[in-house]
Amino acid sequence: MTATSKSQGISPRSGGEILADGLIAQGVDTVYGVPGESFLAVLDAIHARSDRLRFVTCRQEGGAAFMADAHGKLTGKPGVCLVTRGPGACNASIGVHTAFQDSTPMVLLIGQVPRDHREREAFQEVEFRHMFAPMAKWVCEVESAARLPEHLSHAFHLAQSGRPGPVVLALPEDILLEAAAVEDLPAAIIARPAPDASAMDRLASLLAQAERPLVIAGGPGWSRAASAALATFASAHHVPVVSSLRCQDYMDNRHPLYVGDLGIAANPDVVGRVRDADLLLVIGARLGDMTTQGYTAPTPPRAAQKLVHVHPDGGELGRVFRPDLPIQAHAELFVTALAGLSSMAAPSRARAEWCAAARADYERLLAPPAQPGGLDLGVFMAALRDRLPADAILTNGAGNYTAWIHKFWQFSTYRTQLAPTSGAMGYGLPAAVAAKLVHPKRRVVAFAGDGCFLMNGQEMATIRHYGLDPLVVVINNGMLGTIRMHQEREYPGRVEATGLTNPDFAAMAAAFGFHARRLERTADIAETLDSALAAEGPALIECRVDPEAITPRMTIAQLRARSGGKA
Repeated sequence: MTATSKSQGISPRSGGEILADGLIAQGVDTVYGVPGESFLAVLDAIHARSDRLRFVTCRQEGGAAFMADAHGKLTGKPGVCLVTRGPGACNASIGVHTAFQDSTPMVLLIGQVPRDHREREAFQEVEFRHMFAPMAKWVCEVESAARLPEHLSHAFHLAQSGRPGPVVLALPEDILLEAAAVEDLPAAIIARPAPDASAMDRLASLLAQAERPLVIAGGPGWSRAASAALATFASAHHVPVVSSLRCQDYMDNRHPLYVGDLGIAANPDVVGRVRDADLLLVIGARLGDMTTQGYTAPTPPRAAQKLVHVHPDGGELGRVFRPDLPIQAHAELFVTALAGLSSMAAPSRARAEWCAAARADYERLLAPPAQPGGLDLGVFMAALRDRLPADAILTNGAGNYTAWIHKFWQFSTYRTQLAPTSGAMGYGLPAAVAAKLVHPKRRVVAFAGDGCFLMNGQEMATIRHYGLDPLVVVINNGMLGTIRMHQEREYPGRVEATGLTNPDFAAMAAAFGFHARRLERTADIAETLDSALAAEGPALIECRVDPEAITPRMTIAQLRARSGGKA
């Protein structure tokens, strides 16, 4: 210990202790991961601080990383994942990629080989700077225990600043054992850019001139207050609002000016509104290929409409689309300023008709058509909606089954939708774990397709281990539905590699101690749901649906016929 350290009265601690104390200083109370021998010192430090910091033992690092992403979405603070080197880091990379594409704050901590083993291809050694560089905001391998507070502080600042995202810290095993006398740094203070007055004046002028304005809401930095402010603005200025991919809870879907989502296979009416608008006000969304329907609505590099693009990271402004008015601002600060603009007088006839027609088109498509087969998922979704409170959290991964959620569920409260804009399968069940840990008293429902579920179904063990009680809904149609749909469109009738042989999911869940039911008939929906929702502990409903119901509005036979194949 140096003389300076002695004078400050700082006692030496191991790197593992410094890390644990540093996480607590950053406000972290939960770490998701799978234990590894490379960070035993951290686990020991957490054991000594278990009243302030818990380690959630997951069954696969991919699930742990998804949980950290969901935690970040729910809290707005970095979700933390701790995994071991090599295989552990490789498994966790899917969650890092999801956090990157979803702009979710996350800190991934990786146990690494000791410093004197580096560059020898030691057991499970990977060069993480190269591995994670394309999908993380910063990747650092810590060089000494004394620098842990510095690196943690930088990681938590960076993960939450500008466009939030994942940061990766590699922790050599010997550093976690090394003693150092250093002080913890306080929690990161995040600077949030606010819109300047001249930009808001210019925006007000554009809004006043527009006859067909449209808001696209998405991206990071939202909150319940921001959601309410957006609704206030929309009402005062008669502007319809659509959400970007899997951001449907950013505005109450029951509001008369919420008019749909720009998700995967967005409703043609919504896409048409984007193309017909004379002013697009994009708040937070990056305008990626899903939100723009493959960069067709609008089309880059310059939209046909007037484009106001608001984003917290200046590097995103002008990256793909050249905006007429770029505004670098945090979403919450921007919509707060937006709600403060002077209310518009009575709208023009054209503007009033624009708003009314957009809402009418949205409401017209809320009722799903009847589905083929014994079990109608549209009826199931309606029955579930009637039984859940407004603040229930719905989670899902990726697959055609998600269309029944995205198209027919009305989200009313921020934050009630947890889903990956990265399109990652296997997200729903781990996200439900995080949701129940963050909000143990709220109802949580995890959706998964049969392909999606088996990617992280083992986290049922984590649910049981921690005494959680989500409802899990598995949509079983015996195939990878999204890829089958694309096959039938591009190569009708030539089915290859998309059929699945599944276990009895209800029996599988029962083996984990779940209340488990198999649902095959529409007539049994009410009783099955009531039984599952009344059960103590976790429950799972396996919905066996007809493969013909490939999408809510298209059967396989219809898809083949449209594609020129034989039904």
